[in-house]
Amino acid sequence: MDQVECVVIGAGVVGLAVARALALVGHEVMVLEAGAAIGTGISSRNSEVIHAGIYYAPGSLKARLCVQGRGLLYDYCAERGIGFARCGKLLVATDASQLPQLQGIVAQAARNGVTDLVLLDAAQARALEPQLSCLAAIHSPSTGIVDSHGLMLALQGDIENARGMVVLNAPLQAAVCSGATMDLSMADGTQLRARIVVNAAGLQAPALARRFEGLDPRHVPQAYFAKGNYFTLSGRAPFRHLIYPVPQAAGLGVHLTLDLGGQAKFGPDVQWVDSADDLTVDARRGEAFYAEVRKYWPGLADGALVPGYAGIRPKIHAPQQAACDFLIQGPRAHGVPGLVNLFGIESPGLTSSLAIADDVLRMFS
Repeated sequence: MDQVECVVIGAGVVGLAVARALALVGHEVMVLEAGAAIGTGISSRNSEVIHAGIYYAPGSLKARLCVQGRGLLYDYCAERGIGFARCGKLLVATDASQLPQLQGIVAQAARNGVTDLVLLDAAQARALEPQLSCLAAIHSPSTGIVDSHGLMLALQGDIENARGMVVLNAPLQAAVCSGATMDLSMADGTQLRARIVVNAAGLQAPALARRFEGLDPRHVPQAYFAKGNYFTLSGRAPFRHLIYPVPQAAGLGVHLTLDLGGQAKFGPDVQWVDSADDLTVDARRGEAFYAEVRKYWPGLADGALVPGYAGIRPKIHAPQQAACDFLIQGPRAHGVPGLVNLFGIESPGLTSSLAIADDVLRMFS
């Protein structure tokens, strides 16, 4: 049986960030990715937004790690020449009933350490975005966008430069936790013994954790899947900022985001599904998108939205339950030496990735 000090399961942005952090301080690291390439799951099917840290409950992991991660991510991208833009966003109220929420959002953001938000009246918002229709808005100058694939390639490069390995087409079948080590069995028959294992398998993290013999199943949450559909705008958008409606219960509403080339997309919506493989975008859902988008952009033309792509949020709460925080579960929680499970790492997971990695690293320092 081959031995390796650290194994990280999953080569999405969070798994790669964790592996990089471990490798840079001298740990022997191997990343096991079930797919044929890095970042083909959650990391390739999101809005690529660098979030400021506005919405999350004060004191939560999402709030702390988003704010910390945002700074780390901007610095890392600048140092490595990874494409990004600190374009800012406008969070808009389109109905009088939403106006009191804006003050509350600013106050909550300040408790999270986000102190650069600016309240705008309708005229000030239109001065920034003439095509925008709203009663008031919040300007978040720290929000941005990033080339997520470029980011993941840079993380992989750091791992390999530190003598770590990223192994593709390597699905984990089972694991046995015994004493100070874990024995991992791969689909091709390969067996590995590791002292540290980080389960960063995203949508499959709960299912994978249930295959760890020696981990009490009471510590493994039920997985739920919230699909987010995106529609792409035909033609160039008349906006320079990201545009977000006031947040909704299960998500951030149908918002407008831009890629680094200026192409606009709208989404995601929230569609609870039974399978993490349900990635088809139903064109009929576009009807609801038109209604939502025209609340803040009345000029959206008929026929301008084209089905784009879908992503799945790795929820660990049922549709009718309150949203959960990130669950970074180490040996103190479940009692298995060397094992860390990352559950429910949805948005702002991309923004938080480098900060999540630092938290995991501290568990072994």
